[in-house]
Amino acid sequence: MKLPVFNFKQCKNDILSGSVVAVALIPEATAFSLVANFDPIVGLYTAFILGLISALIGGKPGMISGAAGSMVVVMVGLSITHGLQYVLWASILAGIFQIFIGIFKLGKFIRFVPQPAIFGFVNGLAMVIAMSQIQFFKNEGLIMYILVGITMAIMFILPRFTQAIPAGLVAIIGLGLVSYYFHLDTKNVADLGNISGSLPHFSIPQAPLNWETLKIILPYSVILALVGLIEALLTLSVLDELNAKRGNGNKECIAQGIGNTTCGFFGAMAGCAMIGQSIINSTSGGTTRLSSATAAILLIIFAVSIPNIIGEIPIGVLVGIMFMVSIKTFEWASISRLKSMSKPDAFILVVVTVITIFADLAVAVIVGVIISALVFAYQQAKIKAFISFQKDGTKVYKLEGPLFFGSSTGFLNDLFDIRTDPNNVIIDFSKTRVMDSTGVEAIDKITKKYISQGKTLKLRHLSQDCKKALQLAQKYCTYELDDPDYKVARDI
Repeated sequence: MKLPVFNFKQCKNDILSGSVVAVALIPEATAFSLVANFDPIVGLYTAFILGLISALIGGKPGMISGAAGSMVVVMVGLSITHGLQYVLWASILAGIFQIFIGIFKLGKFIRFVPQPAIFGFVNGLAMVIAMSQIQFFKNEGLIMYILVGITMAIMFILPRFTQAIPAGLVAIIGLGLVSYYFHLDTKNVADLGNISGSLPHFSIPQAPLNWETLKIILPYSVILALVGLIEALLTLSVLDELNAKRGNGNKECIAQGIGNTTCGFFGAMAGCAMIGQSIINSTSGGTTRLSSATAAILLIIFAVSIPNIIGEIPIGVLVGIMFMVSIKTFEWASISRLKSMSKPDAFILVVVTVITIFADLAVAVIVGVIISALVFAYQQAKIKAFISFQKDGTKVYKLEGPLFFGSSTGFLNDLFDIRTDPNNVIIDFSKTRVMDSTGVEAIDKITKKYISQGKTLKLRHLSQDCKKALQLAQKYCTYELDDPDYKVARDI
């Protein structure tokens, strides 16, 4: 096995980038904990445990995981009605589901999410990131706006001159010192809640583990598992495009599952990959596992050893960083592509964006996939017939296009002129593939119609599998040397 070559510059970039992410994670993890009715330390534990495990064994080096808004939205109902202990069991079960999804290699199905849906997911999430920062402006004065503006200016201008130090870290340290020494009247991280605490320790959730508990947590666990993996795998796809290195989706599923299961046994709620923080890490130079591991480790060190110092960081600085993340996350090229996109693709992009903003990420992606599948089925549901006549007057229908549930109605009602056709008819399937049992039934039905009119029919170039599936039409099939060889999907 070839040992990795030590690269001082890359290690420096990873550690500095991880430091920025660690600080930026604190207000988000704290805020999400409060939304779910938990102590702030619960979200910080999630960012540490899940972040470290996914950093070490995940499918994408440099991807950041932690407490995420999409997961909190799912678990808040369970939290309010049954409390933290039931959420912990739900997190454990969700993690187990995710592990099995990874073991059975179901993560590959993320490839069925079409590109317009990914654009919509990214754009919607960029808007959600920006909109989530608006809450921090409540009851704030001009200083907050100035800090946000200066932070965004630093994030925009500094990388043009040097990338030796992440611009986010410069903004955090510089403006943090200014706020501290000049006693600026603005909201700090400490104002969100107490972020101090001890290291997490192992404990079994105190809610009784019985059938009643399982019935309560099962629906939440399934949704948490799916939402978490959808967001993680789509984040992985986005990062693949950023650094042109392909991650391992199934490996990430297993890492997320182990992380969430561990979270439940250490007093933390379930989480998932965080696209905003992952992009901060990537654009700050963090591309290896060291960067995401550094973020997780520094986060818990800050919370345990120097919470008072971290608490002095102005919220305006972190809001400015997240606004820049939102701007960089948004797929601006998709706007210009709308003009050249097909109408269905443009519709999918817009719908997924809107649903991501106003409803739920998982619902948005599932709707996008369903719409894409229906559009594909509609576009493929076109079967044509080219008509010719043999010297003896036999009429030949040479079909072209797939025969399946989407095209079977057109096949039966539009292609054939049974009443006026001559006595001898040939249907040639050499350029047609029978896809499913509906297509097989359609062949039987058209055969019955011709036979009822007293006409002779021959079915040419059907696969052996298709011939076996036919009932009435089976004896009218011809056997050619160049018959195709394909299987037909059948109902069981």
